[in-house]
Amino acid sequence: MLCLAALAAGWIDAVVGGGGLLQLPALLVGLPQMAPAQVLGTNKAVAICGTTAAAFAYMRKATLDIRTALRIGLAALGGSLAGAFFASGINSAVLRPLIMAVLLAVLAFVLLRPSFGTAAAPGGPVSRRRMAGAVLGAGLGIGFYDGLIGPGTGTFLVLALVAILHMDLVTASGTAKIVNVCTNVGALVTFGIQGSVLWQIAAPMAVCNLVGGAVGARMALKRGSGFVRVVLLVVVVSLVCKLGYDQWGG
Repeated sequence: MLCLAALAAGWIDAVVGGGGLLQLPALLVGLPQMAPAQVLGTNKAVAICGTTAAAFAYMRKATLDIRTALRIGLAALGGSLAGAFFASGINSAVLRPLIMAVLLAVLAFVLLRPSFGTAAAPGGPVSRRRMAGAVLGAGLGIGFYDGLIGPGTGTFLVLALVAILHMDLVTASGTAKIVNVCTNVGALVTFGIQGSVLWQIAAPMAVCNLVGGAVGARMALKRGSGFVRVVLLVVVVSLVCKLGYDQWGG
């Protein structure tokens, strides 16, 4: 079941980000006896494989500004290292409601902006102010969140890149994958040093996550921003319902 969750999470993460919103709850349910830091570390070891596969698929097929992606990614790497350092103090009891609150905020934002990310904004080069905002917000800030908790990082990166740099959803998804690889590396290094990765569980899940990531990236590139938006809404609504049931109805 964890491998199936990893496969689906890889596909979701490649299309619109947020695969961890499926994979992390699956690990929390499947490994109830494990400490939160071990669950988070294992999640990172799995996620980096699918994210890397998706990043390469986007780089081959989409027109991406690699320099911008790496600039934001380096800031995200530093943020994720710091976030993972503090992750050992997180109580598993607060993870589920925290993820739900984040999901509801994403859902409200996307529903209230129906044209959000359907096309790139016209104009010349990005201003220094916008680039600084992307580096600090999408890089350092979201990178810290990714290291600390993780789920939804890809989705938040996509939203931030569209909002700050005016990318369309497909370009933002491809750029977010490169940044997300950096955040995963930073967090995984910290978790690995702390001995918080269950490698025997992560290995088979990682293979499934990689396959899902490669397939999802190809579908997003083929079908465009409208498809990405629909998947985003379906994923967020489904996960809000699932986590709500687990929290109050299960």
